[in-house]
Amino acid sequence: MSTFTFQPATRETAKARIALQGPGGSGKTKTALRMAEGLAAGGQIGVVDTERGSALKYAPVPGRPDIESHTFAHLPMAFCSPENLIAAVRAAEEARLAVLIIDSWSHFWAGKGGLLARVEEEGKKINGGKFSAWAPVGEMEQDMLDALLHFPGHVIVTMRTKNDYELANGKVKKLGVKTVQREGAEYEVDVVIDMIEGTGTVTKTRYTPLDGACVHHPGPDFAEAILEQLGQGVDPVQVIVDALVADGLSYERALELHGQAQSRNLLGADLLHPKTGEPAKLGDVIREYGQAVKSAAAPDTPAAVPSPEQSTPPASTEQDQGPAPVSAPQMRMMHALFNQLEVKGREDRLRATALIVGRQIGSANELTLDEAQTLLDTLTNFGERDNAADEFAAMVQGLEDDAARAAAADAA
Repeated sequence: MSTFTFQPATRETAKARIALQGPGGSGKTKTALRMAEGLAAGGQIGVVDTERGSALKYAPVPGRPDIESHTFAHLPMAFCSPENLIAAVRAAEEARLAVLIIDSWSHFWAGKGGLLARVEEEGKKINGGKFSAWAPVGEMEQDMLDALLHFPGHVIVTMRTKNDYELANGKVKKLGVKTVQREGAEYEVDVVIDMIEGTGTVTKTRYTPLDGACVHHPGPDFAEAILEQLGQGVDPVQVIVDALVADGLSYERALELHGQAQSRNLLGADLLHPKTGEPAKLGDVIREYGQAVKSAAAPDTPAAVPSPEQSTPPASTEQDQGPAPVSAPQMRMMHALFNQLEVKGREDRLRATALIVGRQIGSANELTLDEAQTLLDTLTNFGERDNAADEFAAMVQGLEDDAARAAAADAA
């Protein structure tokens, strides 16, 4: 008897998986950096550079802010083995990069140490030669793809293209353009953009509104269009958090949620703690809630005295519950926008928040849904300005000065 069960399908929010392909000089690296800035929303960008440091041409020049540049972390890689790419992805996860760029992915197929070279190498060790070597090398490739596609942030890969020919009846015939990667590699990503002299055309996408789009110098605006498609669905992290904080959580259910998060590489996902509003990791929060219910259910164990935050309020009617509280997605967005505006300290964030919403708070968790939206609108507005961090700091200082003057007038 089958133990499998079908459940209603629900679309989830996702991270971008984008491929930029084109010949040398078509603008792939520059486009990848410009789009990454839109995807990162103030987070850090990392580049695995297999192109002899070509990405560094777009890095900032000390003392020359007048030269157009892009800020990113750089990892040069000359030996493009699947093991090295897996290690690079792990390093990107530890560094909590918002966007990982592989420039170029073609080298992990046809470069030094790439899969084609690996087939040659493995074929010399086993009976059957290269034909038999494809099985173990295919497993290496799958491990590499799993690491790359399960990266918790956005991923952009670049791929080289070359003219493809065939010899027929003694004549050379041009077939068109061929990507330097395993055939069918484009099916591993959600959006493929063909680059020709700085112009990008979407040739493959899972999102109908992007199909066939043609953009000159794709950048943050086009990244925003991709993000809009990716954001249409439920947040998988929030689904797990909602189940975690629901009434009747058991230790077995917490273990199940931990397994779900682990299988989807979400244990390291950033969020704001459901109780404290402080930055946390999903895996840590699941373990905390799981241990709490395990301790509560353990026999012969004195019940711990709950803290005010842990206490369960008495049942109440909808009329006396008060305003709706801030949501977890709102708090995650606050965290990202404050980072973008270079407001990193907790006290500085609380100070700015209190001035904007007009009342003192001890934690972001105290905000109402409407107050949170007011704060997000303000942060978003300043985040879109050229000198976002400076202008936001000046605005906060102005609010504080106004508050001080009002207090002095009241005292007089």
